[in-house]
Amino acid sequence: MATQETETKKKPNKVLPIILGVILIGGAIFGVKEYIYFSKHVDTDDAQIDGDISPVVARVGGYVDSILFEENTHVNKDQLLVKIDDRDYKVKVEQAAAASAGASAGINVGQSQIYATAANSSSAKAEVASAKARLDKVRKDYDRYANLVKDGSVTRQQFDQAKADLDVAQANYQASLDQYKAAQEQVGTTRSQLKVTNTSATGRQAEVDFAKLQLSYTNIKSPATGLAAKKNVQVGQLVQAGQTLFSIVNDNSLYITANFKETQLENIRNGQKVDVKVDAYPDLKIEGQVYNFSPATGAKFSLLPPDNATGNFVKVVQRVPVKIKLSGSKEDIAKLRPGMSVDVSVITKD
Repeated sequence: MATQETETKKKPNKVLPIILGVILIGGAIFGVKEYIYFSKHVDTDDAQIDGDISPVVARVGGYVDSILFEENTHVNKDQLLVKIDDRDYKVKVEQAAAASAGASAGINVGQSQIYATAANSSSAKAEVASAKARLDKVRKDYDRYANLVKDGSVTRQQFDQAKADLDVAQANYQASLDQYKAAQEQVGTTRSQLKVTNTSATGRQAEVDFAKLQLSYTNIKSPATGLAAKKNVQVGQLVQAGQTLFSIVNDNSLYITANFKETQLENIRNGQKVDVKVDAYPDLKIEGQVYNFSPATGAKFSLLPPDNATGNFVKVVQRVPVKIKLSGSKEDIAKLRPGMSVDVSVITKD
């Protein structure tokens, strides 16, 4: 009996070595598979869906008259979404139009004045010619009387009258010359005034255009096609110019921003294929493509970027944002929303 028990104790236990062997083989297989995988892939879970989000801003102030959309619904580009009470702006358009009409009438008056002053100038020019002809005749008569008075052929009284006629003719001629010059200057002055009136009319027309532009801003339209979200406006609310009313998440603008460690960038290139796993839809198959790299790390673009030249230096691995374009069916991509978390795997080798 004692011999039997001794033989049983000496019998080797073969189960434990088998279990250890299976574990070692399994670990080796797992390690080889992981090595092969990571030699061809670069992964990160620090990634999220991004997209172009267009804020819709009021360009003029006023009370909201009507809202023509529902939050989180699809809208088209240039679709009217919000209307601001436009009565004040219509009055401003009418006032500007009236001022412009007055300026235009001033142009017509100025042109009429130019025609009138030009006619006066022509009349004054004719008077100059007439006065000159009269002066020439009177001067010739004076010269004849001057010769005749020497030999007594005419009386001294007749000579004095000829001299007086000459003085009058010279004065009339000089007066007509002065009137002609004044008429010419009046034409120039009227033309200068017309230029000023034209400039004023141009400014008035610009005021009309500006008033119409302000009126058009009371109709707030969608800047892009997409989903309207984050509505921050109600009917009857007083909005100010520059106030954000809601946002539009643009269609076909989704992409992924993956923040890779700087030590992971060695083998990543533009155009490489990317496998994407969305946390919200684990079974969704989406692919992408490396598009470009950020010109600086995320820390450099932060509100308070770190300055390693001050204080104690602690080396921290930085992350560089990489933009990844999405590819796949529109139905699958339409399920995604900006801000969703994803895992990305860049295939660096085929």
